[in-house]
Amino acid sequence: MIFITAKFRVLPEHAERWPDIVGEFTRATRGEPGCMWFEWSRSLEDPDVYVLVEAFRDGDAGAAHVRSEHFEKARQTLPPHLAETPRIVNTTLDQDDWSLLGEMEVPPRG
Repeated sequence: MIFITAKFRVLPEHAERWPDIVGEFTRATRGEPGCMWFEWSRSLEDPDVYVLVEAFRDGDAGAAHVRSEHFEKARQTLPPHLAETPRIVNTTLDQDDWSLLGEMEVPPRG
């Protein structure tokens, strides 16, 4: 899978509305056949920072994503809301889902 984490520093005046600002883009991306997940989180230390964790089935799915109409629209509509160019980590992993964090195994409850 293609695994991507991106950090977005949003202008303070747009930070509260960021989930709405990216809503259409998020819904369209999640609807792509090769999208495994596309999840936003907000930093606990800095309320102007959002982190996007996304995964695509393979390189073809990732390429389809960046060629999509909604990605091109996001390239035009999102930057005016940002304080700086987003930072990214992009890698290919030989797995197809989340692995368990064995060091914090939760015993069965019951």
